[in-house]
Amino acid sequence: MDIRVLYEDNHLLVVTKPANVPVQADASGDEDLLTACKGYIKEKYQKPGEVYLGLVHRLDRPVGGVMVFARTSKAAARLTEQFSAHRARKRYAAAVEGDAPAEGRLTDFLLKNESTNTTAVVAVGTPGAKQAKLSFRTLARDKGLSLLDVDLQTGRPHQIRVQLSHAGYPIHGDQRYNPAAQVGEQIRLWAYALTIAHPTLKEEMTFYALPPFGEFPTAVKYLPAFRAASAVYEDDDMLVVDKNAGVEVETDLLSELSAVSSPLYPVHRLDANTVGLVALAKTEAAEEALLDAFARHDTGKVYEAILVGAPEKREGTLVHYGLKDEAKAFMRLVPEGTPGALKMELSYRIVEARGGLSKAEIQLVTGRTHQIRVQMAALGCPVLGDDKYGDREANKRYRQKRQLLLSKRLTIGGKTFTSTRELTIHHILKEDL
Repeated sequence: MDIRVLYEDNHLLVVTKPANVPVQADASGDEDLLTACKGYIKEKYQKPGEVYLGLVHRLDRPVGGVMVFARTSKAAARLTEQFSAHRARKRYAAAVEGDAPAEGRLTDFLLKNESTNTTAVVAVGTPGAKQAKLSFRTLARDKGLSLLDVDLQTGRPHQIRVQLSHAGYPIHGDQRYNPAAQVGEQIRLWAYALTIAHPTLKEEMTFYALPPFGEFPTAVKYLPAFRAASAVYEDDDMLVVDKNAGVEVETDLLSELSAVSSPLYPVHRLDANTVGLVALAKTEAAEEALLDAFARHDTGKVYEAILVGAPEKREGTLVHYGLKDEAKAFMRLVPEGTPGALKMELSYRIVEARGGLSKAEIQLVTGRTHQIRVQMAALGCPVLGDDKYGDREANKRYRQKRQLLLSKRLTIGGKTFTSTRELTIHHILKEDL
């Protein structure tokens, strides 16, 4: 077996497990990864006798991706404890059938049938059943498939395969849990990232192995930037990403993305707690051209927001003038003609209103600091979760700590990009109940 080593030292061996290879020897008699890795260690380091290599976690036979082995018994004990306590974090890429929702959290109770080596979702309280939790976000959709980034919170046998199938989004090619899978198809599930604390250094380490999912080349390439963003589009001049909440564009975002592709130049910005689409230039010439396009407003930016209350008019245009207080990072509304004041203009349309909230689609005409947050607050319907310009009592009532504002669509040079994320009132009211 050709062993792809991602990292090794005196305590760890991290490798990419090939698909359709058993982790350890089984009744099939096929070559297994553990034996092959022992052979690799024995040959490389000229080890006499039996080589120790501790198996501390597993992947299903048909699934490929990152695996760590312990090279000492002390490392094995410490890694095993991390996996048992769910401090080791595993992320998977899964290509599922159908149009999966933007994101989801699944909590089920699973029961394994040892005689058939299958797992099923069962009712709460079923003897022997164990709780299983995962969350996912849809990164891209193409030709009837959705690419999911799955964050696994527990580690049950066949967990991702069973839970996604039960939710109505079976993994493409899963011969066991997808009734539509064709004979010979490869399951499209891959363990692309593993985060552990080094057993002796105590430092957090994350290892990556990218899945061979050809339909989604851009999204797959930038999977290692999952903490900051996912990629939507890339060409020789520009990268468009879907930014996460709490990520600063010029620091966090650039740092994570530059580990995959460099150089990158930000050409417009989003507030740290605003999620959604951001464009970055890949060359200095492209940076100049894109900056000019944004300065001339030769771009289109459409946002979605959840508002507290609902405007009297279902749609309209807002024009205000603002002065930015640089020291306080605060935009203050002032009368037209005030020296230094900048014109702020947007149009909005309410697409849904219920439960004391409304969902708005907002198109920016100008692009000023905190513009949407300031102008919607001036209308009497602040963005839910906005702690600076919003309604703090409403934020507490609905338990929202970050503004629910999404950069949904971005048009540049005749191309329009759309975020897979969604803001829904239903989700908020359901949580509130």
